[in-house]
Amino acid sequence: MTAKHRNLPNILITGTPGVGKSTISKLLSERIKYPWREVSKLAEEYSCLDEYDPEYQCPFLNEDKLLDIMEGMMAKGGNIVDYHGCEFFPERWFDGVFVIRANNTTLYDRLSARGYTGKKLEDNIQCEIFETLLEEAQSSYKPEIVQELQNNTEEQLHSNVEGIVQWIERWKEDNI
Repeated sequence: MTAKHRNLPNILITGTPGVGKSTISKLLSERIKYPWREVSKLAEEYSCLDEYDPEYQCPFLNEDKLLDIMEGMMAKGGNIVDYHGCEFFPERWFDGVFVIRANNTTLYDRLSARGYTGKKLEDNIQCEIFETLLEEAQSSYKPEIVQELQNNTEEQLHSNVEGIVQWIERWKEDNI
């Protein structure tokens, strides 16, 4: 189903762990009353997790199973999808893709506070330095729907939520 058949847009909030995706998604969901689809929680709830990766201290995601489960949720529109990856989602699902970014100091502090150490901490910091998620989004979706948002401060957090709300309003004016 394309955007032309939806009355409400689907948006993806993506970025390196620790940049503030979940905080933005939660605030946005509370504000606009769209369902917040936390992919990690959906994967757990619907048993889409496979064997455990001891190096990264997390299970592998069964992407195909997850996509099958999410397909029906996404068809109507009006979803906020929150995940640290984006290339496996079908392009047709999203009308807006927001890549959340944070500077290295802020990200290091946030991840350390979560208990990230060693390779997991280092790899996530490098992922942000090398703009891995931004490049993934830009290569997976039409450039005009991908936006990069800095999220280092409380002020930026609220500005980002407000900006996405305004984007949704413009989308509805243009598509309904």
